[in-house]
Amino acid sequence: RNISLRTLTISGYNCKGNTENHTDTHYTTATMSDSIVEVRSEDPPDLELVSIKTPPRDNSSGAKSASSPTPTSVTSKHDGSKDETSDKDKHARRPYDLALTQQRMKAWQPLLDSRYVIVIYLIIGVVFLTIGFVVKDKSDAIIELVKVYETHTTDMNGLLNDGTNNMEKLDPTSNLEEVTGCEIGDNPNFMYKQNKTCQIQFQVPLDKGDLQPPVLVHYQVNNFYQNYRVYQASYDMGQLLGSLTQGPVTAELCEPLNVMKNKEGVDIRINPCGMIANTLFNDVFTLESVVGPDGEPIEGAVMNETGIAWKSDLKWKYRQPDGFHSEACSSLEECSCEGQEWSCTEPYLSPNGTYYRYFYPEDDTTQYLYETYPMVVSPIEGVLNEHFVVWMRTAALPNFRKLYGYINVVIPAGSVLTFTVQANWAVEQSQSAKALVVSDNYIFGGKNHWLGTMFIAVGGIASLLGVFFFVIQIMYPRKLGDRKYLKYKED
Repeated sequence: RNISLRTLTISGYNCKGNTENHTDTHYTTATMSDSIVEVRSEDPPDLELVSIKTPPRDNSSGAKSASSPTPTSVTSKHDGSKDETSDKDKHARRPYDLALTQQRMKAWQPLLDSRYVIVIYLIIGVVFLTIGFVVKDKSDAIIELVKVYETHTTDMNGLLNDGTNNMEKLDPTSNLEEVTGCEIGDNPNFMYKQNKTCQIQFQVPLDKGDLQPPVLVHYQVNNFYQNYRVYQASYDMGQLLGSLTQGPVTAELCEPLNVMKNKEGVDIRINPCGMIANTLFNDVFTLESVVGPDGEPIEGAVMNETGIAWKSDLKWKYRQPDGFHSEACSSLEECSCEGQEWSCTEPYLSPNGTYYRYFYPEDDTTQYLYETYPMVVSPIEGVLNEHFVVWMRTAALPNFRKLYGYINVVIPAGSVLTFTVQANWAVEQSQSAKALVVSDNYIFGGKNHWLGTMFIAVGGIASLLGVFFFVIQIMYPRKLGDRKYLKYKED
């Protein structure tokens, strides 16, 4: 702030006044000890008229009191308002006297001369190269078995299909084969042979070692664009959370898979609606057997299909429709679906042998998920089916894998895994491909060549820069702050 001293004329008296010129407000302060007076200021010209009232003099206290009246300070602002705050209030917004608030923190400001730069580059290079080679070695050690069982694309994640069912290997570290007999899309009229059953066998290579648990089972889809904007927006979050009502905005987003007509021409609402939910990957994989290299079945080799979805998704993003309820029955005879409290036509038999009866609200005018995909989704699970939840988390790239299950036992080298595939998901119209993948994993997930390669590339570049600057410093040394390098402008 700039403080200037100026003389003001106040009702015929001359006195000293302080004028404080702030960034946004101009103050004029006058101190008087007489009766009511008027204060006018020539600068600024629009300063308002201020009346000052001073306390009366105490004549009984003598000359000393008369000569030493109690001053009253009034401040007038440039904008016409008045400020009668005390000196203590003026500093109320001042930050605390701390090193952090007063910007007195100690700081390290290194001078990055050539020595520091060379050392930093070399350290980065060594660290990144070490991590890169370790990660790449771990990734290459992963056993990955891939069987393509239907393809109508030329992009199979590094593989070329020449149209004659001969897959040319472009990735020597993958054990990939093509399986015939599982195709459902060879009909020129697109009449797909759904529920077609075939078998796929994997043999663990003898030179790769054992498959360590958890052994992951993925299905792979190529050239299917889940990242398409319209596709990603085509769902109703309210329906997934159990709501039976639908607003006009979400109804439009779900089109054309929102309402359909049944055989009688009556409108049937699809729940859940949208393209994501109604393009669910519905091929079914069943692990029939795992036979060890000695020809004996491996005990405990079962494929678990629970625990494959995010727990947060199951807890917060999906619920059965409002009003849904089910009941387990001890036997089929005690599990009648008669009565208005049940919507089922017959009890549902779960894989563990338990019978259930259930009720879905508005079942006559709504097609629920278990009715659209009975081979994958049970009426007891509904939208809480983990295969459905995994599919609803859309992929960022057109070539992707999604977890189908896992095996929690060691599978020795030379073992044979046999899967039965019930093919339902068509890929001919979308010019896509689908495959079954069996692999183990490590701390960074499955086989990934790019992660280790990128670490090696960054470390290599940093090391080269460090060596380059070191050679420059040796050949052309330069002292930091040397005055001979200073150049002045010509006058």
